[in-house]
Amino acid sequence: MSVTSVERAATPFHALKTGDGVQRSGAWAYFVYALIFFGFIVTVYWQLSGVLPHILELLTQNSYGWLIAYPSLFWTAAGLLLLGARTLCWAIYRPVPALAREDAPSITVIVPAYNEGAMVMQAITSIVEADYPRDRIEIIAIDDGSKDDTWDYISAAAQRYPGLVTALRQDCNRGKREAMALAIGRARGDIFVTVDSDSVIERGALLAIVAPFNNPRVGAVAGKVLVYNRKSGIIPRMLHVRFILSFDLLRASESAFGNVYCCPGALTALRADVVRRVVPRWLEQQFLGVRCTFGEDRAMTNLLFMEGYDAVYQQNAVVHTEVPEVFPKLCKMFLRWDRSYVREEFQYLRTIVWRRPLKTRIATLFDRIVANFRYPVIYAALAALPIMIWNEPSVLPRLMLAMGLGTAISTFHYLRSERSFEYFYAILYSYFWLFTLFWIFPYALMTARARSWMTR
Repeated sequence: MSVTSVERAATPFHALKTGDGVQRSGAWAYFVYALIFFGFIVTVYWQLSGVLPHILELLTQNSYGWLIAYPSLFWTAAGLLLLGARTLCWAIYRPVPALAREDAPSITVIVPAYNEGAMVMQAITSIVEADYPRDRIEIIAIDDGSKDDTWDYISAAAQRYPGLVTALRQDCNRGKREAMALAIGRARGDIFVTVDSDSVIERGALLAIVAPFNNPRVGAVAGKVLVYNRKSGIIPRMLHVRFILSFDLLRASESAFGNVYCCPGALTALRADVVRRVVPRWLEQQFLGVRCTFGEDRAMTNLLFMEGYDAVYQQNAVVHTEVPEVFPKLCKMFLRWDRSYVREEFQYLRTIVWRRPLKTRIATLFDRIVANFRYPVIYAALAALPIMIWNEPSVLPRLMLAMGLGTAISTFHYLRSERSFEYFYAILYSYFWLFTLFWIFPYALMTARARSWMTR
C-alpha cells in the first residue's frame, strides 16, 4: 500500500455538518409543530369517517371479519395515542450540553474492522481530529482477521499517530464481539466509545457523547447516526430520512424514560466498569441454543438495563455511516437487524422490563405492545389484500393514496431536523417497503437462530 493511498484515506471529514442541526424554535419550528398538529387532526377525522365505517362493514358482512376488524380498531386507536405520546416527548427533548475540555473523562475509542479497506483509516482519522484532550483519549483499532488490506490501513494509522492509536489483529475472523472484547481487555478509559469502521464522527461528537455520564444512572449513550453516502443513490437517500426519524423521533422519545432500546455500534458510549462486568455474559449469549454473533449493540444495551442503568440519546453527538447502495445488501442488513430485534425484544419483554422503574415500565409496556402489535395487523391485512382487490379493484389505488398520505402526515417530524425536499423520500420508502421489503420480518422471525453476518 502506497503512502499516497494512506494520505488519501486520511482526508479529514470535519467539513461535514457539525452539531445536531435541529431547529427547535423560530418560525420554521413552529410551522412544523402546526403541521404535525393539523396532520394529527386530519388523521383522526379520516380514521373516524373513512376507516371505521369500513371496519364496521367488515364485521357485518363476514362472520370471520372480527379477526381483522377488532385488532385493526385497537391498533388504530392505540397507534394514534402512541404517536401523540412520542411526538410530545420529541418536542420537549433536549440533548445534554457537550462538556468543556477540562471536564472530559478518560475514554477509550474502540474501532472493530473486518474487510473495511481504506474506510477504516477515515474512521480513525475522524476520531483523532475530534475535539478532545489528547491526554484523556486512547484509540484501539482491531482487525478481525480481514482478508483485504484493512490491516495495512490500521497499522499505518498506528504509525501515523504513535501513542494515540493502538493496532490489534486477530489471526482469523472471530466476530465483532470477540474483536471488541479483545480491545476492552486492553482499554484503560473510564468510558468506552464504540465507532464502526465504516463511520466518521463529527468534530464535537466525543465531548457531546460523554456529557450524560454526569448522571450516575446513565450506563449507555446513543449517538445520532446519519448516512455518509446519502447522495450515492435512491436507497441511501431513503435510509437517510429513515435514520433521521429513527433517531430524532424514536430515540428522543425513548430517552425521556432513559430507555433507548438499542445504542448503535456506529457511535455509542458505555460506562466502562459496568461493561467489564457484563462482557462474559455478552460473549456467551445464546438464543434457542445457538451462540449469538450479531446484534451486539442491542445485546449490550439489554445487559446494562439488567444492571440497573439507563440508556439515553445524545442528539448532538453525530456520526455519519455508510449504508448499502444496492438492494441485495440492503436486504441482508435488514435481515440481520430484524433477527437481532426478535431475539433482544423477546429477552427485554421476558425479563428486563419488569426490573425497570415503575414509570419506565408502564411507558415501555405500552410502547412495545402497540409497536409489536403492528406485525399481526399488517400481515393479516396483506394476506387479505389480494382477495379484497379481486372483489373490488378500486381498493388498490385507494390503499396507495391512503398509504402515501398517512406516511406524509406521520413523518412531518423530519422537517424540524432537516428543512429539505428529501422529506418525500419517506413516502417513497413506504411504497418501497410494501412491494420489496415486506417479507423481511417474517423471514427473520423464522430464521432468528441464524448466525451469519451476511454483509461481507
